[in-house]
Amino acid sequence: MAERLVGRPAPEFNMETVNGDGQNFGAASLSDYRGKWLILFFYPLDFTFVCPTEITALSDAAGEFKKLDTEIVGVSVDSIHSHRAWINTAKEDNGLGKLNFPLASDITKNVARDYGVLIEEEGVALRGLFIIDPEGEVKYQVVNHNDVGRSVEETLRVLQALQSGGLCPINWKPGDKHLVAK
Repeated sequence: MAERLVGRPAPEFNMETVNGDGQNFGAASLSDYRGKWLILFFYPLDFTFVCPTEITALSDAAGEFKKLDTEIVGVSVDSIHSHRAWINTAKEDNGLGKLNFPLASDITKNVARDYGVLIEEEGVALRGLFIIDPEGEVKYQVVNHNDVGRSVEETLRVLQALQSGGLCPINWKPGDKHLVAK
């Protein structure tokens, strides 16, 4: 049975990572991001077709997220060695090139399971994206079929709406008025 995460503490995680430079390994845990906003996104597998379009688009927008005190971590069930090889493969050869955030390895599939995005029978994650606030609460989650990529613009819009602290109507954008509860 699927369980909502929005409004609840984000599940803890500890994963090995490869930095966006494709050279250095590291680690990431939820506690590393305390005091900052976090975009934690899952994708099915390295060296696939839709995934690089999302990952490189998020990397291209990383500066905009940084301005909003937000870090990004990408996650799949592949190893850090596969992540490293993919980053070090040229874009024209279905690679990623250098990224502005790390890719984490959920080779045990525990994190994808904890976040409710694991397709158990296939052993891969759905496209899940979570916005976690500086206190560690999940504020937003979107999960969709692996054939369809997500929108960087919508992720930025939702993040800005959450950070605005007000009631935001449909299609709210920074500068728009908040709703007033009566």
